[in-house]
Amino acid sequence: MRFLRGSAVVLGLVLCASSRGSAQTADEQMKKDIQALKEGQQAIQKDLAEIKRLLQSRPVAAADALPKDPVAIASEPFKGNGTAKVALIEFSDYQCPFCSRYTNDVLPQIRTDYIETGKIKYVFRDMPLAFHKNAFKAAEAAHCAGAQGKFWEMHDALFQNQSALAPEQLAAHAKTVGVDDAQFQQCLDSGKFAADINKDIADAGAAGITGTPSFLVGVIQPGDGRVKVVKKLVGAKPYAEFKAALDAALGTP
Repeated sequence: MRFLRGSAVVLGLVLCASSRGSAQTADEQMKKDIQALKEGQQAIQKDLAEIKRLLQSRPVAAADALPKDPVAIASEPFKGNGTAKVALIEFSDYQCPFCSRYTNDVLPQIRTDYIETGKIKYVFRDMPLAFHKNAFKAAEAAHCAGAQGKFWEMHDALFQNQSALAPEQLAAHAKTVGVDDAQFQQCLDSGKFAADINKDIADAGAAGITGTPSFLVGVIQPGDGRVKVVKKLVGAKPYAEFKAALDAALGTP
């Protein structure tokens, strides 16, 4: 009887310890989840503060002002109909939470209704913001994957992994999209596409764009292929605003 009572006590202690261990594991996971939420909120608040500062430092009229000169898109990554008469140009930052929101929530509908139907040419241009320390190298990584025919796959992978965009983490994303590791790393280390990205940033500034995501809707000019902008959209706008702008441009003589 003493042996049975002793065994019961031992079993009870083991079960108690196991229960405490499970509770501790659950508590630790909950703490990690809460910390991740806090970090995400802090990142968004930081972006909002910086965007507010940028908006306050420029003339109010510049927010809706259209570029006077047509915008070149000939060498930029695009989806859709290469001979379409209307283009939608996105200026984006892989570390920007608002860009991620647009990519996940709005772009799929634009893809279904306008890109896959051949109505528009969808053009991506880089605008890594200075206060996003990993954004510039992430943009280079997308183009290095693009050199192997995997730009859009890398584009999607980067937006799906916004919390893992440090330079040393980019090769892992490239591997998941199926590019040659050595070629990708050589390209990334060389800074091959840095000048192209800086040109995009300069062109964004010339177009009066200071934040991401920002969009230009325009008519592609015959002959030189540049885009005469007819509408500017700033921020992660709802789909309805893109639809209205695109339909209006498609109806332009």
